[in-house]
Amino acid sequence: MNLGFGVVGTGAIGQEHMKRITRKLTGADIVAVTDVNQELAGNIVKELNLNASVHKDDTELINDPNVKAVLVTSWGPAHEGTVLKAIEAGKFVFVEKPLATTSEGCERIVTAEQEQGKRLVQVGFMRRYDSGYLQMKEAIDNNFIGEPLMVRCSHRNPEVGERYTTDMAILDTLIHEIDTLHWLVGDDYKSIQVTYPKKSSRALEHLKDPQIVTFETKSGIIMHAEIFVNCQFGYDIQCEVIGEEGVVKLPEVPSVGYRKDGVRGYKILQDWQHRFNDAFNNEFQDFIDSINQKGEPQGPSSWDGYIASVTGDAGVRAQTSEQVEVIELPDRPDFYKKTKLEESSL
Repeated sequence: MNLGFGVVGTGAIGQEHMKRITRKLTGADIVAVTDVNQELAGNIVKELNLNASVHKDDTELINDPNVKAVLVTSWGPAHEGTVLKAIEAGKFVFVEKPLATTSEGCERIVTAEQEQGKRLVQVGFMRRYDSGYLQMKEAIDNNFIGEPLMVRCSHRNPEVGERYTTDMAILDTLIHEIDTLHWLVGDDYKSIQVTYPKKSSRALEHLKDPQIVTFETKSGIIMHAEIFVNCQFGYDIQCEVIGEEGVVKLPEVPSVGYRKDGVRGYKILQDWQHRFNDAFNNEFQDFIDSINQKGEPQGPSSWDGYIASVTGDAGVRAQTSEQVEVIELPDRPDFYKKTKLEESSL
């Protein structure tokens, strides 16, 4: 029997995931939707020709007996409330980041899930499902390069809009690196520092861009992450891990080479959706398959969402202080023992 999804939030990302579930993946159906814009919710149901109910709010949707899993793609500040309601009802949850907008909110979700006694929540950190990152993870876990010593990575966007603020570089842009890097090397963070190189003339007056973030892990690995959101040339994600015996590097995205006008080159992607489209498909298929076959999700957990939130908060403090800020994380609860996905590649 297919997994029945109820979708909370039918904006751009919600619509993309709905199309993904109905047109590309197997084992699931969209059976209910809700949005603060009821007209929008109804229109997308008609557009996708869905046999789905349109509910007035998330409470009514979660209480729908046909809904077995809740997809949360609403406005970030609304995530916590919806996730807690779904947990209380014993429904599975796939929630796009952030899990909650505060670390205290994430902690409440972690507590509620443990009280239910079963993993119900998966957070949308899709990079763990990207084939390039998975190859790196496998090499590191197999000791191919020896013990990791350093990490260098970059997250570049061609440009951002006027509403983009300096703190969003940590909480919206770097948040994926925050989740991915400690997963790659299998080590939690100890501290974070933010420094500012010469400001790009392309950055708006209120925005500090680029930024350099330095992490230290508990075992002493140093990680340097560049955030440059007005780089002009494209959407560019880079990562390399330097070990005692070698280096592993994130593969470039394949593209057609060309020779034209005296130039030999390759096209560079311009947005994140194209770069991680396959990873989005893989994470949702894994969520569906894990629940249908094993009775619970195995991807990034509420605890991973909590780690990202605590680290992000420390990063925002470091943006202001420009000093080393300590990241204080409690020990991982036994409830969130490492899953197969965290221990090895898919």
